[in-house]
Amino acid sequence: MPNRTASIKRETKETSISLKLNVDGTGKYETTTGIRMFDHLLSQLARHGAFDISVSGTGDDPHHLVEDVAICLGRAFLEALGDRRGITRMADATVPMDEALSMVAIDISGRGYSVLDLSFSENDMMGFPSDLIRHFLETFASESRMNLHAWTVYGTNDHHRAEALFKALGKALDRATRIDERNPSELPSTKEWMES
Repeated sequence: MPNRTASIKRETKETSISLKLNVDGTGKYETTTGIRMFDHLLSQLARHGAFDISVSGTGDDPHHLVEDVAICLGRAFLEALGDRRGITRMADATVPMDEALSMVAIDISGRGYSVLDLSFSENDMMGFPSDLIRHFLETFASESRMNLHAWTVYGTNDHHRAEALFKALGKALDRATRIDERNPSELPSTKEWMES
């Protein structure tokens, strides 16, 4: 199997991002964006997806920083998965955290699209506005060229809803990026061609 890794750097007047991804990792993470809650959520994605992720980023405001990390992470998955030959491609995960429940379904199809039903109470989670979760997921889906459907089913605590959501994203990504042992060299499409 090819080495499914990527290193992405992004420098703009607003942000400076350096990101490394190993799809076939063990869940090691190093996240330093200066936004504690965002770092916490990225670490959940890495740990529960068994991806090795290193992210270092600075920015002029949280919105630009979160958006550019999502751009880099999406591009890293796109690059690391290559032509997507042999992957399972579609997967979903449902994750509870105390009173909260979140669900994610993805299709690594080459067509970026997101459908999000995220019911947050619009609070500022330790300097991380909950609306940035929506923006992160939309940008990540677009840049990774995957269909991403996410739903915070219920819960009263925004931290719990968000954490369950990122754990579910990690689990769904892990399952969808795994090599299908029955068809390890086949493209997962009846077209025998996928958008790149």
